[in-house]
Amino acid sequence: MPLRTLIVDDEPIARQVLREELEMIEGVEVVGEADNGAKALEQIAKHGPDLVLLDLQMPAMGGFEVVSGIRRGSHMPVIVIVTAYDSYAVQAFEAGAIDYLLKPVAQERLRQAVERARRVSERQAVDRLAQLQEIAAPAPGPRPRKIIGKAGEEYFLLDAGEIFAFQAEGELVWIITAQRKYRATESLRIIEQRLYLYRSNFERIHRNALINVDHVRKMSALSSQRWLITLSNNQEFIASKRRARGVRQFLSR
Repeated sequence: MPLRTLIVDDEPIARQVLREELEMIEGVEVVGEADNGAKALEQIAKHGPDLVLLDLQMPAMGGFEVVSGIRRGSHMPVIVIVTAYDSYAVQAFEAGAIDYLLKPVAQERLRQAVERARRVSERQAVDRLAQLQEIAAPAPGPRPRKIIGKAGEEYFLLDAGEIFAFQAEGELVWIITAQRKYRATESLRIIEQRLYLYRSNFERIHRNALINVDHVRKMSALSSQRWLITLSNNQEFIASKRRARGVRQFLSR
């Protein structure tokens, strides 16, 4: 039986590339495409695909909402995440996604993901989707709004909204606000994962920096591969083209 596959991506070119690459893989049937989350749920309900190639960053309804909206049934699709940049989103979804693909998607990586999907049993697909939905669901109760920062021997409880950026210097992580800098009590990786799970507007733009998208004032191209991001406190950060794309997507929502 062919592996019935649904492509979900808001970019027409990305969908076309995936379709053309999938058509070169024996035993794969593309049963449909969706350019937004609502259509994706309709297509999943209509076609019952074996595999869904799911873009995380889509306007209105993103990958999180699509995963949460899939109704449990006897036949559950295998989810392969497609993302434009390697970030903590990938780490969070690895708990339930069978695989993830970085854009631009390489033919060999796509082939590997397809073969991995073929080996997933019905029971495994149900369990994996349940894990994904648990991660994608909003956290119960109030979201933690405070970040602990240290200045000297004192500890301060900071609102996420007042934080402009987190910047790592080796093992040390600085919390940058409009008035001063504080030392973080957790690693940048832990802070990043926690902020992501609670849907904050922080985005990684460098391996050593997270910025609050709400405080971005402008973005300027330094070259074809690098961008200068200026925050509202005039602090500047350099981001790669791949990382800057995530910031632009946040700003366009």
